[in-house]
Amino acid sequence: MKISTISLLNELKDKTENHLQYAETFLLKSENELNFRISTDSWSVLECLEHLNLYGDFYIPEVTQRISSSKTSFKPDFNPGILGNYFAKSMLPKEKLNKMRTLKTMNPIHSQLNKEVVEKFILQQKQWLELLEKGREIDLEKTKTSISISKLITLKLGDTFRFVTYHNARHIAQAIQVLKNK
Repeated sequence: MKISTISLLNELKDKTENHLQYAETFLLKSENELNFRISTDSWSVLECLEHLNLYGDFYIPEVTQRISSSKTSFKPDFNPGILGNYFAKSMLPKEKLNKMRTLKTMNPIHSQLNKEVVEKFILQQKQWLELLEKGREIDLEKTKTSISISKLITLKLGDTFRFVTYHNARHIAQAIQVLKNK
C-alpha cells in the first residue's frame, strides 16, 4: 500500500492542528470539569492528555534525534511497514472506542492534575507539527525510530508519525466523550 508522502504528512498535520484546537478549548473549562471521570476506573480529560504527554515525552525527543541524524533525502511515496501499519491502524478511533491496556508507567489514573497538563499538550502538539514539517525533507521509510515499549524494535518514521498522531486522535476523542457525559 503506497501512500503519497506529502498527502500523508498533510493528513497528519491537519489532525494535529485539530488536536491543538480541541486542547485550546479544554483551557476554557474548569479544572473540576477537566478532572471529572465517568467512573472510578475511567480517565478524566486531564488524564487522557497526561497519558499523551507521557508518550510525547518519549516520541518527541526520539523523532527529533532521528530526523536530525538522518542522512536520507525526501522520497515521494511511503510504504508502511507490516508492524508499523498494524500499530498505527490499531490506534485509529472507532465509533465505539475499544478498550486497550496501557503500560503502568503510561497510566495517569488518579493523578493530581491541573491545567498545566493541557498547556504541556499544546506545546507538544506544536513541536509535533514542526517534526511533521521536517519530515518533508527526509525518507520516511529509511529513517527509523525506536518505540516506547522497546528500544530494540524500530518502526519507519512514517509509521511512527501515524501511530503517535492516531494515538492522540484516539485519546482526544475519549476526552471529548468524557466532557459530553459530564
